[in-house]
Amino acid sequence: MVTYDPQKGITALGLMSGTSLDGLDLCLARFTREQEKWSYSIICADAATYPGELKNALATAQSMTALEYARLHSDYGVYLGVRVRSFMEKHKVKPQLVASHGHTIFHQPSVRLTSQIGSGAGIAAESGIPVVCDFRTTDVALHGQGAPLVPVGDRYLFGDFDYCLNLGGFSNISSEAPGGSREAYDITAVNYVLNHYTRAEGEDFDKDGMRARRGTVHYPVLDALNRLPFYRQKGPKSLGREWVEGEIFPLIDSFGLTTDDALATYCEHIAVQTSFHIRPGAKVLVTGGGAFNRFLMERMTASAPAVVYHVPDNLTVNFKEALIFAFLGVLYVCDIPSCLSSVTGSLHDNIGGALYKC
Repeated sequence: MVTYDPQKGITALGLMSGTSLDGLDLCLARFTREQEKWSYSIICADAATYPGELKNALATAQSMTALEYARLHSDYGVYLGVRVRSFMEKHKVKPQLVASHGHTIFHQPSVRLTSQIGSGAGIAAESGIPVVCDFRTTDVALHGQGAPLVPVGDRYLFGDFDYCLNLGGFSNISSEAPGGSREAYDITAVNYVLNHYTRAEGEDFDKDGMRARRGTVHYPVLDALNRLPFYRQKGPKSLGREWVEGEIFPLIDSFGLTTDDALATYCEHIAVQTSFHIRPGAKVLVTGGGAFNRFLMERMTASAPAVVYHVPDNLTVNFKEALIFAFLGVLYVCDIPSCLSSVTGSLHDNIGGALYKC
């Protein structure tokens, strides 16, 4: 069993695959603890784009047969293990632990269902490193949302900021609530929507938001988006692709907007919704791929001019989620809860994950 060494800390490699299908992020970091204060240092990090066949399989997994789905779960775990082995060879490192988020295919916490594929056994077999994965299912079984999981890392590793905002496939935000509990929830879809419209034009993403900048905001669409029932729900709450495909895409498409106008309108929607969740004068850490979308960041600043948005170094922007999943693996080893009931709505704090060793 991997154990925490107070003198040396522990090195863990986090694997993160987001719903936007940008690829796989790998972040190796060393974590140390002095009393209750955690510190980290990133040793090295990499990103790998998915081969076309695998990317298509992940994008269509929700409609596979049971056998096809089980096969993908196994094959994707082997793929992750091979990527870990390549990472170790390239950087000449050997982590004590791998912590894998997997790739979310189904997320329906209302019926106590969530599924992140990527066999932990396959990762361990291919890499030779102990693996912690399947971080969400215990929380969902305890009537929680199983998401977001990043806030426990925000609390322990980025506590100098009033809010931590991640602009990934979906946006989520976390902060300390009165009384000392952590508050966090999903705000809306971000790159999952933006990339959907650019990919229809043969572009993986809207670089710097240039296409959105050329577009025109269509206010009837914006108003309709802002009236979606999810935004009136109280937290804890989380989002998945099912919500986007059932609510967002049909709404936008029904108006027949050009791609540029759809991007401009949706960026404005993200900015407006984000502004509702941050108090004036707050210092906000912004990470995730959306932090590089200059137009989106401009619209967010315009919607909340009293808020200070801080975009850190590129390494932190790109790999914060992989870093925190590495940290969740460390918490598992240290027998410390990684799922906070104040965040997910579960019956109690719990230690998410399952360990695989070979």
